[in-house]
Amino acid sequence: MAYFWISLGGAAGSALRYFLAGLVGRWFEHAFLGTMFVNVSGSLVIGFVAALGPIKLWEQLLMIGLCGGYTTFSSFSLQTLQLIHEGRWTVAFSNIAGSVLLCLIAVWLGHACGAALRR
Repeated sequence: MAYFWISLGGAAGSALRYFLAGLVGRWFEHAFLGTMFVNVSGSLVIGFVAALGPIKLWEQLLMIGLCGGYTTFSSFSLQTLQLIHEGRWTVAFSNIAGSVLLCLIAVWLGHACGAALRR
């Protein structure tokens, strides 16, 4: 049954991401602002649901499903917040710096490989 709830939430999250990122991006005439809005609002939702406590259905439907389909940045943000709450500041900031740096390198590498194949 968990797969059903996760899938349902993921489908809704993906559709919502497409709609809201496009809407906000067009509104402000910058696509990255649509993405930023999605990442920030997804982080807000996952933080809110996590703070409510362990409710299995909500975790599956909203946190894993909806937020997972909406943005994986929300998971990253929650994990970083948990590290900070644990007082593991060095690990938290290493997670932030490492994730940003490695993702930028990965997107550059993927883009370069895709461009090479297109030629």
